[in-house]
Amino acid sequence: MNTHERLRILVTGATGYIGGRLVPRLLAKGHAVRCVARNPSRLAGHPWPGVEIVPGNLGDAAAAALALKDIDVAYYLVHSMAAGHAFRERDRLMAQAFGEAAARAGVRRIIYLGGLGDPAHVQSRHLVSRQEVGSCLAAGGVPVVEFRAAVIVGSGSASFEMIRHLTEHLPVMITPTWVNTRCQPIGIRSVLKYLIEALDHPEALGIYEIGGQDVLTYREMMLHYARLRGLHRVILSLPVPLPQLSSLWVAIVTPIPSSIARPLVESLRTEVVVRDDRALRTFSVKPTGYDEAVRLALARLAADDIETTWASSLSSLAQDQPEADVLRSFEGMLLDSRRRRVRASPEKVFEAICSLGGDEGWPAGNILWQLRGLMDRLVGGTGMRRGRRRPRELIVGDPVDFWRVEALEAPRLLRLRAEMKLPGRAWLQFEVQADAEGARVEQTAFFEPDGVPGYLYWYAVLPLHRFVFPGLVDALKSAAEKSERAAVVA
Repeated sequence: MNTHERLRILVTGATGYIGGRLVPRLLAKGHAVRCVARNPSRLAGHPWPGVEIVPGNLGDAAAAALALKDIDVAYYLVHSMAAGHAFRERDRLMAQAFGEAAARAGVRRIIYLGGLGDPAHVQSRHLVSRQEVGSCLAAGGVPVVEFRAAVIVGSGSASFEMIRHLTEHLPVMITPTWVNTRCQPIGIRSVLKYLIEALDHPEALGIYEIGGQDVLTYREMMLHYARLRGLHRVILSLPVPLPQLSSLWVAIVTPIPSSIARPLVESLRTEVVVRDDRALRTFSVKPTGYDEAVRLALARLAADDIETTWASSLSSLAQDQPEADVLRSFEGMLLDSRRRRVRASPEKVFEAICSLGGDEGWPAGNILWQLRGLMDRLVGGTGMRRGRRRPRELIVGDPVDFWRVEALEAPRLLRLRAEMKLPGRAWLQFEVQADAEGARVEQTAFFEPDGVPGYLYWYAVLPLHRFVFPGLVDALKSAAEKSERAAVVA
C-alpha cells in the first residue's frame, strides 16, 4: 500500500459516531468505499457519492463474507456497549468471526479503534472488551492496526457529552472519587487523522496508543470546560461504593442512557494514559490539547454544524412491522415513533407531509399546536406567527411555524428542527419508503433533554403526544390516499 494507491475499503459502523465521519474523508482521498449496515436506510440520506451500501449483520457469516468480498482494508468500528450485560461476549464472538471472514476473503489489513488502558490494571468490563476485540480480530491471521484511545472530545461523542452536560447543569457537584483518575483525552479530528493515515503506512502493525497533548483528571477536564464556557463550578469527591449509583445519576442529568453510562462510568475508574509513544513516532499526526479540542467541539455545537448527530442517524423504518406506535429511548434521545402503511405513492405521501403548517394549520390537534405557539410567544419565543413561505413547497432553511426545515430529500425525508424555547432540543422527522402496496411512512418526534428539566418536560407533554401524533400521521395517510385516488380518476 502506498500514498497514491486507490484502495477498496469496507467501513463497519458507518451509522455510528466515528464511522459516519470517516467515510467522507476516505472518499476525499479517492478510495472506493463500501459500508455494511443492518438497516441500510439509515445511511440513505448521507451525501456520499459512489459509496456502496450493503445490508448485513456481521454476526452472520454469509453477510460478513459478502461485505468483505474484494476488500483491501476493513475498518472495524462496531461494538455492543448499549446491548446490556451480554455485550462483552457478543463483541468477542463477532470480532472473532469477522477476523476469520476477512482472512478467507484475502483482506490485507484491518484497522480497529479500541480503548486505552494498561491491561494489567483495567477494572472496566467495557475496556477489557475493547481490548479483547483487538485480539480476536488478529486471531484470524489478517494484520491488525489497533488504535487505543481514551475520551474522544468532539461534538456528539458520548464521553464528551457526559462531561459537557454534568458541567453545564450542576454548579456544585458531589462526585465519586473517579473524578481524580487521570486520563489523556484526544480530539475527534486527531483520531480521524490517525485512522486515515494508517492506510499510508504498510509497515504499521499492532497496538498504537493515541492521546492528546494533555494528561488531566476528570475533575480537571470538567473545570477546564467550565472555564472555557465562563462557568464557575465546585466539585467535591466522595467515595460512592456502587458504580450503578453514579451511572444512574449520569443517566438522569445527561442525555446518556444508563445502558451506555454504566460501562462508561466503570471505565472512568481506570487510568487511561499513553504509555508508549509509538504512534507519535510512526505517524505525522500532531494531536491538539484538550482546551483546543473543546473549543472546536463547542464551535460545532454553536453553529449547529455537527457531522454525526443522534437525530440524523436514527431510523428504524425498514426494520420492524409496517404499522406501529413506539415510545423508546436511544443514546440519550427520547423518541415517539408512529409508522403507517399508505395506499399511495411515496410522492403523494411526501406532498401531504410538505403541506403541514402555515395557513392550513396542522390536521390533528390544531388548537393544541396554536396553544403551544402562544405559550412560546409569551416566553419570548417565535411562536406560530412565522407561518411558512409557500403553502405546498419547502426547501432547507424554510420556517414552518415554530419549526425550521433542517433536512429535505424528496420524496424520502423531511426533518424539522424545533425553534421554540425548550429545556432541550427537538426534531420532528418524516421518512417515506416505497413498498408493494404503495408506501410506508414513519413520523418520529426526537427530544434531547437538557438535564432533569428536559425529562420533566417530555413526560409532562407525553399525554398530549398520545393524542396529537397518532392523529397527525393518520391524517397524512388519509390525505395521501385521497390524492392518489383523485389522480387515478383524473
